[in-house]
Amino acid sequence: MFREMRRKKQQISEEECIRLLQTAKRGILSVSGDDGYPYGVPMDFVYGDGKIIFHCAKSGHKLDAVRRLDKVSFCVLSEGIPEENDWWYHFTSVIVFGRISEEKDPEEKNRYLRLLGRKYMPSEEVMEEDLKKNGPAACVLVLRIECMTGKKVREK
Repeated sequence: MFREMRRKKQQISEEECIRLLQTAKRGILSVSGDDGYPYGVPMDFVYGDGKIIFHCAKSGHKLDAVRRLDKVSFCVLSEGIPEENDWWYHFTSVIVFGRISEEKDPEEKNRYLRLLGRKYMPSEEVMEEDLKKNGPAACVLVLRIECMTGKKVREK
């Protein structure tokens, strides 16, 4: 169903893909937007339980798109390392294809929000305060991975 990578020599292992998903701060979630136009939006995320978890508002372009069609892709890039004494970079990328859905179960939603909070917030205390204040207004999206590939890239 999914294409194989064309440049096999640059392909990284599933473990390396997961490591990047665990460390990257944000990525681009791409959905089928209005009138069939692609819509890519930068997103904070967390990788957990073999899934990618996002949070967003309970309405908007992105949410309309995923409610209409649950097939999405998500891409992350490492920070990159400059080639010594030159202008190009070495970096790693991961692209995930899968289906995304809203988490409706309140307990699971809060568990996922805590996973996100532990990644981005400075302390448990701050996270719990934020969850109490903003959790009810948040929507949690869960991307179930169907295909994941990654590669090392050397620009030039």
